[in-house]
Amino acid sequence: MITFILNHEPYDGSDVTYNALRLVKNLRKHGEEVNLFLMNDAVDLARSICIKPEKYDFDLHQMVKELYEYGVNVRACGTCSARCGMYKNTPYFSEEISSTMDQLTQWVILSNKVLTF
Repeated sequence: MITFILNHEPYDGSDVTYNALRLVKNLRKHGEEVNLFLMNDAVDLARSICIKPEKYDFDLHQMVKELYEYGVNVRACGTCSARCGMYKNTPYFSEEISSTMDQLTQWVILSNKVLTF
C-alpha cells in the first residue's frame, strides 16, 4: 500500500499536483493499492466547483475523480474542508470523500511508503 498526501492548492502555477496525480495513476495501473489524502488547500481538488483555469492543460479535479472511479482510495480532510482552499465549506464530489486524521493515521501505519507533495 502506498499513501500520497497532497497539500498544494490545485492550480498554483507548478506541476507538483499534476505530477503526483500522474504517479498515483501509474502505480494503480501497475496493480498497487494507492491511497490519496488531500489536506490543506489540496482539498479543493475534491470539489466539483474547482474549475480548471484556461491557462492550464489538465483538469486536476477531473483527474482526481477518475482516480477515485479507478479504485484509488481518495479522502479529503474534513477539518480542512471548512478551513482551507478557495472554496471553504463547499461539499466534496462524494460524501465518502470527507475524512479524518484518524483515517490518515491508519493509512500511514499500514503503508509501505508515504509520499507527500
